[in-house]
Amino acid sequence: MAKALVTGSAGFIGYHLSRLLLDEGIEVIGLDAMTDYYDVRLKERRQANLLQSAGFRAVNDRLETEGLLHDLLAEERPDFVIHLAAQAGVRYSIEEPRSYVDANIIGTFNLLEAVRATPVKHLLMASTSSVYGANTDMPYAETHKADTQMSFYAATKKANEAMGHSYAHLYGIPTTMFRFFTVYGPWGRPDMALFKFTKAILNGDPIDVYNHGGMRRDFTYVTDLVRGIRLLMDATPERSEGEVAEGDSLSPVAPYRVVNIGNSEPVQLMAFIEAVEAATGRTAEKNFMDMQPGDVPATWADGTLLKDLTGYRPQTPVTEGVAQFVAWYRDYYAV
Repeated sequence: MAKALVTGSAGFIGYHLSRLLLDEGIEVIGLDAMTDYYDVRLKERRQANLLQSAGFRAVNDRLETEGLLHDLLAEERPDFVIHLAAQAGVRYSIEEPRSYVDANIIGTFNLLEAVRATPVKHLLMASTSSVYGANTDMPYAETHKADTQMSFYAATKKANEAMGHSYAHLYGIPTTMFRFFTVYGPWGRPDMALFKFTKAILNGDPIDVYNHGGMRRDFTYVTDLVRGIRLLMDATPERSEGEVAEGDSLSPVAPYRVVNIGNSEPVQLMAFIEAVEAATGRTAEKNFMDMQPGDVPATWADGTLLKDLTGYRPQTPVTEGVAQFVAWYRDYYAV
């Protein structure tokens, strides 16, 4: 039986990925700090669900804890490490940048050191579409320059990519970085737009609409995202023997690759809000506001490389995905 260490397993994406792996018979060690960035009870419910499976083991601790990851990998010797744990949120990184250094930089360094000491078949680490920053050349391809990050959160994730590449080069660790594009769906985070919109609309409260609605996002349904991650687990990068194929982000000097996971279909923010209104059966009162610091007006993934590597392309329509979230929200909160 294959074994995977999933960091951030009680988080939104980590929870869905862990469930998928467990359903496929893969043993999962889930590491999560259960921090209070948002309602811990939601994380506890996710973890409780995972613990219903005999193949899941929970470890509640921080990435930054000295020696934790080193000892955990040495003891468990997983085949795969999927690193999803991070301090998330563009706007929170403006208020509390230090927490991003601790979790995203020091925590990821500790993980890389642990994998160096106990090698795995494939290390996969989460990045974000936010690393494309001020780039306006769309759709975003993995081979585009990504040097103009607009938030400290994005800067720490770009640093993770550079750190991962250096370890892949120096120590031969097969590494894939995946860049997420605006993930949404059931069990989502309360600080995310869909959660906020749904809660406000059902409560009869106004919603804040940034950039006066002139935003586009490549909304990616969470089950599509984790399916992409699962398929990439088997697409292990190898050192290039000669030229790299056009459009491939494979490093010429390391077993390292960056892959977008997005729906490849940017949606206007107002159309997204209309989907929430349709799913709730209510019309939102809208508070139109200026763009927030650190935000970008649009994201759009080029999904060609993911398709070439795995044969898969996310495709859940926003109307369907939003309806699934609203149904979960009503059930979870008994609305």
